[in-house]
Amino acid sequence: MSRAFVKDSDDAGDALPEIPLSEHPNYVTPRGLAQLRARLDAAQSRRDALKTGEPTLAQQSELAAVERELRWLKARVAGAIEIDLAQQPRDRVAFGAGVTVDSAQEGEHAYRIVGEDEADVEHGLVSYVSPLARALIGARVGEEVTWQRPAGDLKVEIVSIDYGDDT
Repeated sequence: MSRAFVKDSDDAGDALPEIPLSEHPNYVTPRGLAQLRARLDAAQSRRDALKTGEPTLAQQSELAAVERELRWLKARVAGAIEIDLAQQPRDRVAFGAGVTVDSAQEGEHAYRIVGEDEADVEHGLVSYVSPLARALIGARVGEEVTWQRPAGDLKVEIVSIDYGDDT
């Protein structure tokens, strides 16, 4: 008999794979932790809304995706290590630092070193495990570091370091 006419369980093979957790410690800025908690609250609200009434097949599928996201978010929040930016060294680059760099090839750019979940390159937020952050961490104003990039290594000079309240 053709498989097209066999009635299988509605959820057979529909199990979504878990969202992988990072192998790195989940360091977060205070802002990053607040963002994770807000995402968790929003996902819980979406789940609660999907659980009302008799769900359609599409809603059941969406509910499975939301439940998976909730498990991931709960694990990320539970494993979060909030870094007190007031305790970071002011004379060198560390987690949470805002860093302005200058290079002969690309000019001046500003970045902030944040946790993996908060990273957003378009807004200058780079993960502490990124090649750029690894090159910058530990450097002081006036020092030159080499940023190893796929497009080729780039020497950048640290122009300024700050741990402003905007993180």
